[in-house]
Amino acid sequence: MSKYLLNKFLFTVDRDADLVERYREDPRGTVTAWEAEHANRILGCHSCESSTWLRFDDVEREALATHDYPKLFELGAHPFLTLTLFIAMFERDYEPLGFQLEYARRLAHMRLPYPDIAT
Repeated sequence: MSKYLLNKFLFTVDRDADLVERYREDPRGTVTAWEAEHANRILGCHSCESSTWLRFDDVEREALATHDYPKLFELGAHPFLTLTLFIAMFERDYEPLGFQLEYARRLAHMRLPYPDIAT
């Protein structure tokens, strides 16, 4: 499991409007394509330098592919990254602040101490 990779996915997808829409409409395909194309690029590196070892495990891949943000939170994905990305994808489907309330409701079972979000 790589919290770094989960957070990198959430961070990079959230900053690209086209990827946000692609992830909303085809989450499994987006996760697969992103993992193949972006997972091993060094974040912030513009010279295309990359590594070769980063991959989602099956649990991470499934949580991302099903938009399961409570599971992502349990896996240690940063809550601000999940919230901002999922607001961008689903806020339009709810009344004002409706998605934020849904997010809080679906995470209400979580109790302190929360999962470690350090990478």
